[in-house]
Amino acid sequence: MTVLPDDGLPLAAEFPDATHEQWQRLVEGVLRKSGKEVSGTAAEDALSTTLEDGLRTRPLYTARDTAPDPGLPGFAPFIRGARPEGGVAGGWDVRQRHTTLADGAVLTDLENGGTSLWLALGEGGIPLADLRRALEGVYLDLAPVVLDAGRDTAEAAEALLALHQDKGVEPGAVRGNLGGDPLGYEARTGAAQDFAPYSGLAARCARAYPGLRALTVDALPYHEAGGSAAQELGASLGTGVAYLRALTEAGLTVEEAAGQLEFRYAATADQFLTIAKLRAARRLWARVTEVSGAPSAQVQHVVTSPVMMSRRDPWVNMLRTTVATLAAGVGGADSVTVLPFDHALGLPDAFARRIARNTSTILVEESYLARVIDPAGGSWYVEKLTDELAAAAWEFFRTIERDGGQAAVLRSGRLRTDLATTWAERSKKLAKRREPITGVSEFPLLAEKPVERAPAPEAPSGGLPRVRRDEAFEELRARSDAHLAATGARPRIFLATFGSAAEYTARASFAANLFQAGGIEPVTEGDFAASGATEAVLCSSDARYAEQAERTAESLRAAGARHLFLAGRGEYAGVDRHVFAGCDAVDVLSATLDRMGVS
Repeated sequence: MTVLPDDGLPLAAEFPDATHEQWQRLVEGVLRKSGKEVSGTAAEDALSTTLEDGLRTRPLYTARDTAPDPGLPGFAPFIRGARPEGGVAGGWDVRQRHTTLADGAVLTDLENGGTSLWLALGEGGIPLADLRRALEGVYLDLAPVVLDAGRDTAEAAEALLALHQDKGVEPGAVRGNLGGDPLGYEARTGAAQDFAPYSGLAARCARAYPGLRALTVDALPYHEAGGSAAQELGASLGTGVAYLRALTEAGLTVEEAAGQLEFRYAATADQFLTIAKLRAARRLWARVTEVSGAPSAQVQHVVTSPVMMSRRDPWVNMLRTTVATLAAGVGGADSVTVLPFDHALGLPDAFARRIARNTSTILVEESYLARVIDPAGGSWYVEKLTDELAAAAWEFFRTIERDGGQAAVLRSGRLRTDLATTWAERSKKLAKRREPITGVSEFPLLAEKPVERAPAPEAPSGGLPRVRRDEAFEELRARSDAHLAATGARPRIFLATFGSAAEYTARASFAANLFQAGGIEPVTEGDFAASGATEAVLCSSDARYAEQAERTAESLRAAGARHLFLAGRGEYAGVDRHVFAGCDAVDVLSATLDRMGVS
């Protein structure tokens, strides 16, 4: 405990220090009122949240929750950031992604907040022959360019370097990344590549272009395949180690090889997990390079998660990407790409691109986020979570190395299986709405006008799958949309409310929200016969159910109801199924649409 000096300004000196045990007893009292008889650590466990990778977040963190010394910003193990000055010099690099030659989009981004470019070339992107046109008017000595060209990386790199030369940019002024990532490409497509051309590019950059990197360690394929934070980190370490080995075998020193790598991670709306992930990534890479003989800081490019982007009510994506960008900045990202809110729908329009740019601008320029060095540092929760996540990721990385390395686990299918297992568990939480998706599984709007965009170029595929949080509910909504187009009406369900408004409102609201998530329109006015529905949900209080549920069920059956739900858990004659918080919403909704003949 810190002893404050006697400076005549006592702070709460008349109050005794509260103890952890006193807090636990208060928690016990609150839980007892809710019917839970627990004490001591069990009380804390009751308020804890289980995360992926075996991690748990507790309701209270104190100085007893120790973690290794994170060091100082800019010094190994780089947990607190790669630079001593943090982002104070001007914030993170705002890196906007381009997959097509939309009119003026590249220059518009650079003129309005963007500070670098991320160009997808070749398959799934801008034709390689159009690279010069894509960068027309761009001052290449001011705006770094990062390539993503897949199997065409070597050719794209030569074209970019030639363009720099034609524009008179000195080799020492060239900035960016040539984007070589053969293992990332293999994860995306299943196609293996020879590493020799990438070694040659790296050696050339190390020799002649000190500000240019040749390789990217892209962890997005593992995140987009449903991997956890620890799996994403572990796979990135596996890839980074594979590249270090290949580059040093080609003649580069460890320091030169590490200097050719930039790591790419996903930022999600789980802000504290994202902060911890980026801090843990730097710690882990510092350990790898330390044992390799040249401790170095990891350069991080962070992209807002495509997995979290919804297709329904896409405006909510602005909120998700804002939280994710904040987490990336607090976590110490060097570069941040904010995906436009309509990313999941196709090519973004000018408004979506503007909002994406301005997300970083507001956080850096108006919220002053970059003016604080390691704003999460010293938080017992963040430090402990960083440590626990680093340990889980290191263990996953060790299993990759044990099984022959990153290329081996990709080709054997072991990594695919691991990621699929994680996604299957998460899908259960999504289906039960334990992980809610606002606008999709929670608070959907059936009358929402669809947001339509021109289709984006088809991304390379054939390797690991790409998943989305909204995919199960999107399938249900698509069935409802098809029914609407074919019949002029959505499938309907009648909400049979009885008792006073105070008794039925909560459960009627719950039921309406649940069934709209599957594209089923709830009807609350009139009687069942006039509703146009074939199924109904009984909605009231437990006390009222005891008095009227069975009688109400009988009357609904007599009126033609083929299937009856009850909002709640009580057992009553005539009720076919119960719906309640935590039930498998996807299963309920899919079965309901099946019975209604909605294919």
